[in-house]
Amino acid sequence: MPYIVPKQRAMLDPLIEQLSCMVGDLCEPENGTVQDPDGMLNYVFTKMLIDMGLSRYIKLERAVGILECCKLELYRKAAAPYEDKKALDNGEVYQS
Repeated sequence: MPYIVPKQRAMLDPLIEQLSCMVGDLCEPENGTVQDPDGMLNYVFTKMLIDMGLSRYIKLERAVGILECCKLELYRKAAAPYEDKKALDNGEVYQS
């Protein structure tokens, strides 16, 4: 889970915000061309995991588990509430 103590968040958040700005659509591109934020984000995750060392199977297994948990938490906190709102707005697809 992404719930770390406030002291650790304070240390990491400025760096994450800077990187997010560089990768995402929060900043204007320097050369006027639109970058591919999906590929850039994939690169950042991959490079961070490689740099942390994936020399043994247990580390690879742990990295996959971390990414899976990130995916599930994103779905639980962001996607599911969005889908619930759209179902209310537009009508339910699944009928009980």
